[in-house]
Amino acid sequence: MVMRTLIKNATIINEDKQFVGDVLIEDEFIIEVGEALDKPADKTIDASGKILIPGMIDDQVHFREPGLTHKAEIKTESRAAVAGGITSYMEMPNTIPQATTIDLLEDKYKRANEVSLANYSFYMGTTNKNLDELLKIDQKKICGVKIFMGSSTGDMVVDDEKALEKTFEEVKTLIATHCENDPMIGENAKKYRAKYGENVPIECHPDIRSREACYKSSSYAKSLADKYGTRLHILHISSKEELDLFRNDIPMKEKHVTSEACIHHMWFSREDYKEKGTHIKWNPAVKEREDAEAILQAVNDDRIDVIATDHAPHTLEEKDNTYFKAPSGGPLVQHALPALFEFWKQGKLTLEKIVRKTSHNVADMFSIEKRGYIKPGYYADLVLIDPEKPLTVSKDNLLYKCGWSPFEGTTFQCSIDKTFVNGYLAWDNGHIHDQQLGKRLTFDR
Repeated sequence: MVMRTLIKNATIINEDKQFVGDVLIEDEFIIEVGEALDKPADKTIDASGKILIPGMIDDQVHFREPGLTHKAEIKTESRAAVAGGITSYMEMPNTIPQATTIDLLEDKYKRANEVSLANYSFYMGTTNKNLDELLKIDQKKICGVKIFMGSSTGDMVVDDEKALEKTFEEVKTLIATHCENDPMIGENAKKYRAKYGENVPIECHPDIRSREACYKSSSYAKSLADKYGTRLHILHISSKEELDLFRNDIPMKEKHVTSEACIHHMWFSREDYKEKGTHIKWNPAVKEREDAEAILQAVNDDRIDVIATDHAPHTLEEKDNTYFKAPSGGPLVQHALPALFEFWKQGKLTLEKIVRKTSHNVADMFSIEKRGYIKPGYYADLVLIDPEKPLTVSKDNLLYKCGWSPFEGTTFQCSIDKTFVNGYLAWDNGHIHDQQLGKRLTFDR
């Protein structure tokens, strides 16, 4: 049975344009976009006063499965993502076991096929010794390769310079990097441990995971990419100095080095540690207010190409610990778009820029097939935003398995009304529908 849904009178944001119009969906796909469409449909939705955008494609999440499912699961976090208007995600390899072989990677795809409400892809992890596995990647089926050039959660840091050189030289798919210089961080940690013992104040986190450590690693990654012509994507830029590494004088599709900003590095800053404590401990660290403002400016002027979450949940018991024992990371997928729409309400981002950085550019950067735009022939991954319905974040409305959020107590002026994944209404005015699951992303490479 063919299922048709007609969305009427929405304010559509697509390809840097804004207009009031209609979208006709047939089963999984958009089949028509226009004004005053008068077509038969099984379901008609009046979206007057609401904003229709392509679903966010989050190119950096940690859903913790397998091996760390006391923190999160693909099922729980994909539901939270859909509730937050994220229709597709790319998940990181630092699970247990680490996804550093094709077989282990495919195990994750099998699990997602069973439980993920959103569409999905998984990065292959890099070690000092797995180049042979990396070269087996089918670029049409896998989003990219992840290199931890600085340690974060788990122990996947690639610190052998020869291994790094060979990876940058021989791997032909996109390489995404976590860039922090571990030796510099280690020296900083020694100094603060000598001063405070184990009770280092959380406010020292951006001094230990310093801007110098970020820049040294990011600039090194870029130098390798320049040397070998590697397709490099540097994740979660956190300092204003790093922004000078990136270009905005050419179209994104012509760049061989691109960059990502995360919600927390634009929203929070050092002064928030006093209230939020280890709940906003991330790697790289949240730094100064001037860094957050510079990153937001770089999103606007196109030095930063995409926006993501780096969703990385831990339990409250784990987070509520002393500085060195508290892990870095926090849950964000349910509130990324509301936070970005808050920036819109504040006049800091346009709707067109939000859509470009969360959908269009991600789809283009990774060459994702038939996603990221509101176009006939594309999958109907769509989000309706209510710009006049506030959302106050509380434990009662969280879908994360970890049960907390750094945004608790925050009231956003906009909320997610509906989320369609492959034409299926998976989130509707506060209610999850999970009878139809997401699909594996494929890539036109």
